[in-house]
Amino acid sequence: MMKYIKKRCLLLLLLLASACVLKAQDKVLTLEQAIDVALKNNYDIRLAKNTAELSANDYAYADFAFVPRLNATAGTTWNRTATKQEFVNGTTRDTSGIKGNNINGNVSLSWTLFDGLKMFATRNKLESIRSLGELAIKDQVQNSIATIISGYYNIVQQKQQLKALSEQMSISEERVKLSDAKFSTGLAPKTDLLQSKVDLNAQKALYIRQQTLIEQSKALLNQLMAVPAGATGYDVVDSIPLDNGISFAVLQQNIANNNTAIKVQQQNINISALTIKERRADYFPVVSFNSGYNYTRNTSNAASNAFSPRFSRNGVFNYGLTAAIPIFNGFNVKRQVQNARIDFDFQNITLDNIKSQVDLSLNNAFKDYEYYKKQASLEEETNDLARENAMVALERFKQGVSTILEVKIAQQSLEDSYYRLIQARYNTKLAETELGRLNGALIK
Repeated sequence: MMKYIKKRCLLLLLLLASACVLKAQDKVLTLEQAIDVALKNNYDIRLAKNTAELSANDYAYADFAFVPRLNATAGTTWNRTATKQEFVNGTTRDTSGIKGNNINGNVSLSWTLFDGLKMFATRNKLESIRSLGELAIKDQVQNSIATIISGYYNIVQQKQQLKALSEQMSISEERVKLSDAKFSTGLAPKTDLLQSKVDLNAQKALYIRQQTLIEQSKALLNQLMAVPAGATGYDVVDSIPLDNGISFAVLQQNIANNNTAIKVQQQNINISALTIKERRADYFPVVSFNSGYNYTRNTSNAASNAFSPRFSRNGVFNYGLTAAIPIFNGFNVKRQVQNARIDFDFQNITLDNIKSQVDLSLNNAFKDYEYYKKQASLEEETNDLARENAMVALERFKQGVSTILEVKIAQQSLEDSYYRLIQARYNTKLAETELGRLNGALIK
C-alpha cells in the first residue's frame, strides 16, 4: 500500500512540475522538452508499461514451475461423550462425561518430474511474453513521439500562418490609408476605401480565428503530454527544421530489423510456436513424486471400555511415484493442438500482412517526403515572387498607375503562396516523421 501511495505522489509531483513548466509565460517549449514530458506522463505509454510489468512479474516466477509443491494442514477437535447402555442380562453401563481431544496434522509434497516438457515450454513462453511487453512499450513510445512531433510542429505552422496574416494585415492597413487619401482628394471612389476596410476586417477575423486555432493546438499537445489543457502560456520555436538527406535504399535495408510493429508480430509468432509445444505436451504422461507425513493424537480422560485407549498417537511417512497417463479425453488435446497450429499460421499470415503494409507505408511516405520537399523548394521561390509582386502592386497603386483590384489580386496571391509554403514544410516534416517511425529511428 505504501509503495502504491509513493508512486501516486511521484506521479502527482511530475504532473505539477510539468504544469509549472508550461505555465511560465513566454517560455519557449522545445520539441525535446515536449517529448521528455510526454515520455513521463503520456497515458498510452503508461498503460503499455503497466501491461509489460504484468508480463515481467509473471516471468519472475516462471522457474518455480520446476520446484515441488509443499502443503500442510493441521487441526484439533474436542469431543464429549455421553453413552448409556442396557444389556440383555439386565446390566447397564453409563460412560457419560468422557472428554476427548484429537490433534491431526499432514504435510504433503508433490513434485512433477516429467510432463512432456510442458514446464520448459511454459517458461520460454513467459519469457517471450515479457519480451513482447518490452517491444510493445517501444512501439508505443515510437507512436507517441511521432504524434508529439506532429502536434508540436502543427503549432509551429499555425504560428507561421499567424505571422503571414499579420503581414497581410499590414498591407491591408496601407491599402486603407492610400484609399482614404485618394478618396479625400477625389482621386478614387469611396468604394475602394470601403472594399479596403472590408478586406482588412476579414483579415482581422482570420487573425483572431488563427489565435484560437493555436490555443486549441496547444491544448491538444498538452493532452498528449498529460498536462492540464489550460496551461497554454508557452511559446514554440519559429521554424520547422527538415532533414533533406533521407535515403530510400537505406530505409529499405534497415526497416525489417528496426520496425517495431514487425518485431512485435515476430514475437507473437514465437509465443504461438511455444503454445503448440505446450499443447502437444498433453499427449505424454505426467510423472510425479509424492510424499507425505500424517500425524494424529487422541487423548481422553477415561476409556469407554476395556479395549478403548485413553491415549493414542500415530505418525505415518509415505512416498512414491504416480503416473497420470492420458488414454482418451474426447480428442480434446488433438483439438487444442490443431487450434494452436491454426493460430501459428494466423500469426505468420499477419506478419506477412504487416510487412506488406509497412512496405506500402514506407513507399508512400517517401514519395510524400520527396514531393513535399520539392514543393517547399518551389513555394519558397514562388513566395519571394509573390511578395515582390504585392509590393510592386502596392507601390503602383500609391502612384495612381494601377487599380485596387490589381493590389487585391497580388495580395491574395501572396496569401495563397504563404499558405502553400507553410503547409509544404509541415507536410514534409510529417512525412519525415513517418519515415522515422517506420524505421524505428525516433528513439535515440
